[in-house]
Amino acid sequence: MTKPLRVALIMGKMNGGGVESVVMNYCSRIRGENVQFDFVVDSDSQCVPRDWFEGRDNCRLIMVSPYQSLIRYLKELDILFRTEHYDIVHSHINSLSVFPLYAAKRAGIKTRIAHAHSTAGKGEYKRNLLKWVLRRFSGLYPTDRIACSAYAGEWLFGRTASFTVLNNAIDVKRFCFNPDIRKRTREELGIDDDAFVVGHIGRFMYQKNHPFLIDIFKEIHDRQASSRLILVGEGKLKRAVQDKATSEGLGGAVLFLGQRDDVWRLYQAFDIFVLPSFYEGLPVVGVEAQASGLPCVFSEEITEEVKITEKCTVLPLEEGAGVWAETILREGSLHAGNVRSAVGMDAFDIEKEAQRLETFYGNSMKRNN
Repeated sequence: MTKPLRVALIMGKMNGGGVESVVMNYCSRIRGENVQFDFVVDSDSQCVPRDWFEGRDNCRLIMVSPYQSLIRYLKELDILFRTEHYDIVHSHINSLSVFPLYAAKRAGIKTRIAHAHSTAGKGEYKRNLLKWVLRRFSGLYPTDRIACSAYAGEWLFGRTASFTVLNNAIDVKRFCFNPDIRKRTREELGIDDDAFVVGHIGRFMYQKNHPFLIDIFKEIHDRQASSRLILVGEGKLKRAVQDKATSEGLGGAVLFLGQRDDVWRLYQAFDIFVLPSFYEGLPVVGVEAQASGLPCVFSEEITEEVKITEKCTVLPLEEGAGVWAETILREGSLHAGNVRSAVGMDAFDIEKEAQRLETFYGNSMKRNN
């Protein structure tokens, strides 16, 4: 009997973001007799889903020092890689992947995968400078390259580099619209059936542009007093966003729901999904929202590849809160009601994409050994 492949997944910090959700989706669909996964996670992570690992026969959690303590981080990875003898090291930390893949090469691991999940955008000058410096070395240590979109892959690896696009796939069936779930979820949240609900799911960090979202919703609420904004997630900027909502007189109209493991239900309660990010790779929440049949309004800074269904609108951030509010009200009204459908989601079906990843692993092993 053939032994399962042993894969170390370099996750960096698990803070309830989209990347870990994507990776967990894939791992939950790949059988343990084929692949065994070790999630290598920074010890200062704020939202490690330990319950998820319990009882899983193919997923194990390993904590290491944060990558900011680089010498200690590399030493711990070196010991881990030489002790565990992984077949593959698959790194999900974008431009920072240069460090774990360097350690993997030193340890003699022949198949090393760099996975591009994001890009860089406006602001965050220090962080972007580090990204720009490190991405120049993105081709040194991987034997194989994967990206969540062509946009993300070209940003990290270069336009002439070869890489495989692996979609941020989800359980499409789980997100299908159900009017009964919509009604129950709204009742639980204390939202009237006829209230216009704007939804957003994302960590409270600079990238997601929450202050602008509050400005947009202020414009919406001035036009429709019964409207509600639902914000799902945690993060270091949450308190600042709460304070801004209060100062704008929106305290009772903005619902901060924290980290949730039932987002598939929450999508049912929305009338429209809004993501005004400064940058993204291909956001999994955008895929989930469209699988729920929702109209979506995305910033122009997000790759066009996020437009899977016909219900997507893209706007420049420079248009301002008023234009965004008008667009959201118009698009949300066009698709309002208790009947929603999503067409064109086949490429994001987790069952199909998980099989692609498993095949990719096998082909990479043959090629590199």
